[in-house]
Amino acid sequence: MYKIAAMGDKDSIYGFASLGVSIFPVTDPAEGSHILRRLAENGYGVIYITEQLAEGMQDEIERYASRPLPSIVPVPGVRGNTGLGLDSVSKFVEKAVGSDILS
Repeated sequence: MYKIAAMGDKDSIYGFASLGVSIFPVTDPAEGSHILRRLAENGYGVIYITEQLAEGMQDEIERYASRPLPSIVPVPGVRGNTGLGLDSVSKFVEKAVGSDILS
């Protein structure tokens, strides 16, 4: 069975713990990249990352884009929505159906 993790600033990910999700408070993209690699190698199937953190880790996140696992999902943080999560979902949908359904 795969595990689920959430990464980002503590205020944004703290609520995930009540759902049984492993939380990894981190705000530095370099540290986040290291943690992401460790999670991917240790059986995490879904990793939620706050959009603010993910913006600084795009190269590391791209390493996993063509792999089936882990699924990396950008989520808004307490500082607001940057649009990264919606863009990511749009790309997945476009890849799955062959066209952009939101335009």
